[in-house]
Amino acid sequence: MDRAQKASSIEELKGIFADSGVVVVTQYSGLTFVEMAELRNRLRKEGAVLKVFKNRLAQKALADGAGEKAEALFKGPVALAYGPDPVTAAKIAAQYAKENDKLKLIGAIMGNDVLNETGVKALATLPSLDELRGKLIGLIQAPATRIAGVLQAPAGQLARVFNAYATKDAA
Repeated sequence: MDRAQKASSIEELKGIFADSGVVVVTQYSGLTFVEMAELRNRLRKEGAVLKVFKNRLAQKALADGAGEKAEALFKGPVALAYGPDPVTAAKIAAQYAKENDKLKLIGAIMGNDVLNETGVKALATLPSLDELRGKLIGLIQAPATRIAGVLQAPAGQLARVFNAYATKDAA
């Protein structure tokens, strides 16, 4: 890898650390190509990505942000799982780590904060952004549905009374 490629990788990593909600650092020693592809596919379905970078380049990219706090995460062969949603990458990586012992969660970088393994697992238990949006829309719609039901009830009662008079007169 020449200097230009290293510089472009460092710039790519800086963009990843700046734009991602969270960057989960995992150790993938022992994972086969098929297992890595399966993890990548799971992440891709949810809009997240898994990439392998050189540790030294990642540490240089983090020099401005989390820097020394995050340096301990980059030991051995690591892969970075990241996405725009802070929960998705952590949730999928934690679930895959439960299923496959070869994948180990090391920690995560969230802005300038560094999370340990338990922090990543706690983050994985939170609802995703889409789930939160669904719950919020449900909460907003519930009062409107109730108001519509209350407003329709008197009209329905009047219709039933008129129907009763109409059937009485017809009989």
